[in-house]
Amino acid sequence: MSPVLRKRLLAVAASVAVAGGAFIAGQRPSAEVLLAMELGAHFESSGRHIGTPYVDRLGKGQPLTVCNGITGPEVVAGRTYSPEDCHRIELPRYREAEKQAKARLRHWDTYNPWVRASFIDMVFNLGPGSLDGTTIQRLANSGDLAGACAQMPRWVYGTVAGQRTKLPGLVDRRNTTNELCAEWGRSGHFSAGLLAGGAP
Repeated sequence: MSPVLRKRLLAVAASVAVAGGAFIAGQRPSAEVLLAMELGAHFESSGRHIGTPYVDRLGKGQPLTVCNGITGPEVVAGRTYSPEDCHRIELPRYREAEKQAKARLRHWDTYNPWVRASFIDMVFNLGPGSLDGTTIQRLANSGDLAGACAQMPRWVYGTVAGQRTKLPGLVDRRNTTNELCAEWGRSGHFSAGLLAGGAP
């Protein structure tokens, strides 16, 4: 994981700790959604696409895209999107990714926020239902979280000029989510105790 992203994730964890009960009460996004949004911001654009939409040449169908990987009817050509606009349209997508991941992973409530964030990021990046029938889902649901985490680096392919191609950005992203899923929040790791959550 890059030092820049590590610092940003730790800053999110610190802000969650300061906010305390507001997250538990459901008045604000969960810690894992906020962490996943930070992952998305880093890997989708690092702030480069806040402003005007662009055509994602590596995306399926080369969709008009803005903010941190947002496509669809909210993206209007020629419109300028502020950071606040981006947050407003991204947050429901991340909450939906959280809902999708939680519905598909039966041990969700036992996972710590770092693990949950890694799964939310995958669902946000790959789309709803992307875990259905996968080895990741089978292993996680059998109680083998370590095995499920280890599968993440396999999800690094996109289509370039009609060919299935390993994308360097996805390699970095999946290596990061694998690290979060397998190591963060565990006893002995520097992140242990930074966020309350499930056991693993």
